[in-house]
Order: sequence, then C-alpha cells, then structure tokens
Amino acid sequence: MLDAGLSRRGFFAAGAALAAGLVTAGCGVANGNSSDRILDPHAAADPATAPARLPAATVSPDAVAAKYAGRQPQGWGMDLDGIVTGFNATGKQFAVTFDACGGPGNNDIDENLLAFLQAQQIPATLFLNKRWIDANPGRAGQLAANPLFEIGNHGTAHCPLSVNGRAAYEIKGTASPQAAVDEVWGNHQRITALTGRAPRFFRAGTAHYDDVAVAIVKDLGETAVGFSVNADFGATATAAQVQNNMTAAKTGGISLAHMHRPKSGTGAGMLAALPALKSNGFQFVHLP
Repeated sequence: MLDAGLSRRGFFAAGAALAAGLVTAGCGVANGNSSDRILDPHAAADPATAPARLPAATVSPDAVAAKYAGRQPQGWGMDLDGIVTGFNATGKQFAVTFDACGGPGNNDIDENLLAFLQAQQIPATLFLNKRWIDANPGRAGQLAANPLFEIGNHGTAHCPLSVNGRAAYEIKGTASPQAAVDEVWGNHQRITALTGRAPRFFRAGTAHYDDVAVAIVKDLGETAVGFSVNADFGATATAAQVQNNMTAAKTGGISLAHMHRPKSGTGAGMLAALPALKSNGFQFVHLP
C-alpha cells in the first residue's frame, strides 16, 4: 500500500505561491503518485553497492516508432499511469535524484553538491541530458564510474515527451512517435556507450509526458520516472525553500533537484536537508 504521504497531488500545493504562478520541476510542475506507479525492489537496496550492470537493450527503436504511429494520446502531465513516483521501501528509505538539463547556460555542475554526496556516502540517481554529457564527457565518465551514482536518461534535447508536439513551460514537446523515440534513444545509446550499461530510468525534459510517450519509454526498455518531492522548483528555489521542501520526504519517496546550477539554492539547501533527514532515521538508496 502507498504511504498516506504519497497520495496524489499532496506534496505541492504550496508551490502555487511562486511569483510566476508555476512550480517548475526540472524545468516542470509537481505531482503525486498512485499505487500502480510504485517500484517493487527485488531485494533491499544497499547504498554502498552499485546497481547491477544490465546488457544493452535489444529492442528495435524503429519498430517501437512504427507501433505507435497514428496513436492519439489520452492523457498529459506528470500524474499518469506508468510514471513512477515512489517505490516499495525496505525500512525508512528515500531516493534522491538530480537532473543535469544541458544546453546553453545549463552545462555547468555543482561540484560542492557532488562532493557532499560522496563525503556523506549518499547514493543518488543522476539524470543526465545528452547535451550535458557531450559538454562534460570526462566528468560524466567519472560520475558513471562511481558506484555511489547511477546514471539515468534525461533525454537527447530535453524535450517534454509527447507524440503531438505538446509543450510544457513554453518548451515544445516531441512532435511524433518517431521524435519521442529519438529523444529517448539518442541518449540511451550515449549513456550505454559511456557506462557500459543500458540506462534503467528515463525522466523527460520538464518531467512532462503523454500516455503514448510513457508506453514508448517502456517499450524502449526504460522506466519513466517522476518524483514525489519537488525539491528546488527547477533550480529556482532558495536554499531555505529547498530545505523546507525536503521536509515533505516520506518513506519510499523520490526527490527531484538539479546539479547543473551551482549558483542556485539547491546545493546549500540539500547540504542542510539531507543530514537532517538522515538524523531522522532515513536511509538514502538507489532506485530499486
């Protein structure tokens, strides 16, 4: 069963108070989750152990694109079946994730944040965009080689994932099933070449999907991931806001924040929030 704290839309009512009237999450808005979107680990997660290496996917991206040609989406957003926003925890476990969105002005890295995670031995899933990897290939390789971190797929061009071009926050989504496949698969191949393992998890740019795109992600061998705690409002929150947002952490939850804006409040907020959660009995784990 879901923890009551992970009910749909329960986390983010306060986000509407932002001046712009939107709470961004990786460049998107916050959501809750449902019981069919909870990952069920096969074994207890061990934060000192790297995720198991997986073979490269054997799917045909062209066949996936052809399968969904002409399919019309029925849903849109971050609160759809198939988007995982929590996991069945073993004990008081919580997963932290950080996006690196890439592109102009978004190819930097918060080294203080990463150094803190390493010093505190806090495992994290790092969702890297292909543009960020291409701008930082050496650093991306170092992160991939560190068992504390798992590399997730944050898309090729950081687009909302759709089959009809639907936009989120004025960022145009992928315009067809083929474009959605390309958005996932281009970076799938990049990460597989970088890490020697196929990425298990995908998070769309802006964290928005339509239901057809979610099915495409699954058929390409990855799992669409959302979040239960919108920690930094797309790297626009102050350190105090980040710290306060993280107090919403619940067992089996997933936080979303960003690692490409070192001048934002994300790093300082996380440096304050994560030790407090740890002292409150939380164990940080990789996504199962």
